[in-house]
Amino acid sequence: MIEFQNLEKVFNSGGKQIHALNDINLKVGKGEIYGVVGFSGAGKSTLIRCVNYLERPTSGKVVVDNHDLTVLSEKEIRKVKKNIGMVFQHFNLLNSKTVYTNVAMPLILEKIPKEQIKKRVHELLEFVGLEDKAEVYPDQLSGGQKQRIGIARALAMNPSILLCDEATSALDPQTTSSILQLLKKINVEYDITILMITHEMSVIREICDKVAVMENGQVIEENTVFNLFSAPKTKTAQNFVSSVMHDQIPSSILEMIENSDGSNNVFRINFLGEATGEPLLSHIAKKFDINVNMLFGNITELQGTPFGNLIVEFQGLDSEVKRALDYMKSKQISFKEVKSHAS
Repeated sequence: MIEFQNLEKVFNSGGKQIHALNDINLKVGKGEIYGVVGFSGAGKSTLIRCVNYLERPTSGKVVVDNHDLTVLSEKEIRKVKKNIGMVFQHFNLLNSKTVYTNVAMPLILEKIPKEQIKKRVHELLEFVGLEDKAEVYPDQLSGGQKQRIGIARALAMNPSILLCDEATSALDPQTTSSILQLLKKINVEYDITILMITHEMSVIREICDKVAVMENGQVIEENTVFNLFSAPKTKTAQNFVSSVMHDQIPSSILEMIENSDGSNNVFRINFLGEATGEPLLSHIAKKFDINVNMLFGNITELQGTPFGNLIVEFQGLDSEVKRALDYMKSKQISFKEVKSHAS
């Protein structure tokens, strides 16, 4: 559906070259909700603007619906762009126009007959839950309502792709959740592929299928949401996951580990789905000659599936600890040793 092949984007500023995108290779499959996360300046917004050609790549390819945009004429690009909707961080509504006209604007520009416009606009306003706001102006709406109108406008031309550039960053947490559920509904009911740009890992956790982590114009990690949350490989991804999982070990516990006699072993154990409810640690304490000391633990949800994260200390002989670890492997329980110098 969307594919970036060796994508590069270089800006010239003050006689210097700024590499906003460096050798990006990503594929977004049909029907997916794909998230791209990164800190400010990582290149996320430049990447999404290359999809609808608001930014023209310096080199590489952008393939949308089997069309390589880099070789198309302006007329051909405009035709492809009609199949792409865009939702902005700050709504980009016309304050001098009613809600009805804001939603209708893409249809008006395409000179669609008025009766068809009327039918489509009312259908969309009903879908986003604002059918009673057709004749009001954007200034009379809350932030969440404005974004719903922005989403309705983005859907006006029946796109198969929806681009969301920090679509929830200007909203409070409760409103963010309602907008994300609306986007999920759009994905399921309209079978629309969604590419989301965000710096909020909670957004990724709630609705995305896959995620790419960007830093300094590069994709440094890519995975399914489940796999990235359970075993982030890069430091940046680990920091993003920790921001919503709150799984950092308190400094006092780290100091205790540092000052131990070396006979203790500390591990991070992850549980998924039904395994979160099983008494694993109780079984290990009874089955092997070790003491189990739980240092930290929480259970959250990844798109409705329970995800448990425990940090435990196994106290005992190395041979017994090894037997306990082999037992967890046999149960396909994911775990990783926590080093005493971890931060």
